[in-house]
Amino acid sequence: MDHHHLNEGHEGRKTFYVSVQAGQILADREAAAYELEINANDEEVARLRELFEELASMDEAEVAHFGLTPYEDSGDGAMNSASDEIISRIYKVLHDCGTKETKRHIETMGIL
Repeated sequence: MDHHHLNEGHEGRKTFYVSVQAGQILADREAAAYELEINANDEEVARLRELFEELASMDEAEVAHFGLTPYEDSGDGAMNSASDEIISRIYKVLHDCGTKETKRHIETMGIL
């Protein structure tokens, strides 16, 4: 079964396992380590993938801009706040479609 193209014309929700750190959305819980479990439809998964891609390109830009130590005092912090903004949006989507445990976990992080 091809997990990347879930051809369901309706609001079909499937369970996915998400690793925010790795920027992965997995259909198989055994495939890799994950942090959060969500029940998402195609649109939500597509939105998450876009946000992860945005974050990945932002991370590359930060590394290029700050050298190998992006978290040392850069003097402007603007790029970090842009990353933080994307991370907040990722967690917002994850909270919206998360399981009870996922919602609770995100709420305890105080990120929203």
